[in-house]
Amino acid sequence: MPDQLSSLTENTLNILPNVLTSLLIFAASYYAGSWLSRMLNRVLQKKNAEPGVSHLLSQILKWTIISFGFIAALQRFFNVTAFLTGLGIIGFTIGFALQNIMQNFVSGIILLVQQPFKVNDEVSLSGHEGIVQKIGLRTTEMRLRNGLLVFLPNADVLAQPIINFSRANGFRVELPVSIPYEADTEEVRAVILEQLNSIPGFMEKPAPQVLFHTFGNSSIDLKVQFWINNATTDHHVAKDMALTKIKRAFESIGMDVPYPVQVMKSPATKSAKRKTK
Repeated sequence: MPDQLSSLTENTLNILPNVLTSLLIFAASYYAGSWLSRMLNRVLQKKNAEPGVSHLLSQILKWTIISFGFIAALQRFFNVTAFLTGLGIIGFTIGFALQNIMQNFVSGIILLVQQPFKVNDEVSLSGHEGIVQKIGLRTTEMRLRNGLLVFLPNADVLAQPIINFSRANGFRVELPVSIPYEADTEEVRAVILEQLNSIPGFMEKPAPQVLFHTFGNSSIDLKVQFWINNATTDHHVAKDMALTKIKRAFESIGMDVPYPVQVMKSPATKSAKRKTK
């Protein structure tokens, strides 16, 4: 009995350093994970990320660090290589089966960190134009101009060009215009420039331009270019206002917008001309 007690005491004393070390490793990983999780949550909140997404990402970081600490603590008692190998095989199998979901998940994290756009930004994503409603971990939700909601996979959003209209300092509006050959080009230029100044959000710099470029079949064709502050006026609305104002100005000076005219002759008319001859 004394021998057994002595042996137990000796084994306890031998294993005690490993137990204490394991507890310290686990405690350190727990506090480190909690601290880094709070830091990540604050950073994401400053970037106006979704609260649910911020919480999820911070929790993933926290428990990942704790898991590594737990594995390191177990290493003090036995070799966890075989255990980790088994977990790796299982993880690879699950990852292969869910590769599309994981790809969208990782892309969602990248979008949240890089923030090429935010909620309520007007953007063009994967060929769709609209307002961002929500940035999730798997999809990005947009409300299109026609009112429909579209859910775009984050992997597709990240793989294609992203146009953010809201972050632009200005937007250049281009408007094609045609005038009759008898019109005074300099007068037309002055009339158009005068009308552009009254459009809300109009920017004097860069300066607007009225560029004549083509002698058409029935008109001289030109292109009107001007810049607007798209935070004040939507570029589609600005284009509509410019077209309306220019048309009214042309009418006020007695100039009609030309349109192609084609004269069609009927067979009867042609036959009558032959008999006359």
